[in-house]
Amino acid sequence: MMRTRSLFALGLIIAAPSVLAANGIDVRRGEDSLVFGNCVPSLVVENNSPETIDYLQVDLVVALSDGRQQTVELMSAYREGVLYPIAPGGTAILKQHLDTSRALGVGCADVKVRSVARTICEARGKACSSSVSIQP
Repeated sequence: MMRTRSLFALGLIIAAPSVLAANGIDVRRGEDSLVFGNCVPSLVVENNSPETIDYLQVDLVVALSDGRQQTVELMSAYREGVLYPIAPGGTAILKQHLDTSRALGVGCADVKVRSVARTICEARGKACSSSVSIQP
């Protein structure tokens, strides 16, 4: 009986870091699409946190094959308009709104490197308390 409790406790201690890692907001690369000859990147959000995300924005800096760099804002919604909350356990797509931001002006094959410049995460009118992990 005592040995069973000790093994159970040891199992909880070993599993604790993986459980804590699963409690954040995970963002990974989504499908690129071609809209009127312009590459439009996207990101997929998995909300593994206990809080509802009201707004999430990731600014990607993309390096193009001709050497230029451009920042692309990928957003969960129009910040000034209706929000689309991401509930705990939910997923969403962050996308570029071409009617409010400049298109890349190149096809998807010309996007060579992506890096994160800035992240904005809001829940209940404040910054999200959960960590945001991004794989662009």
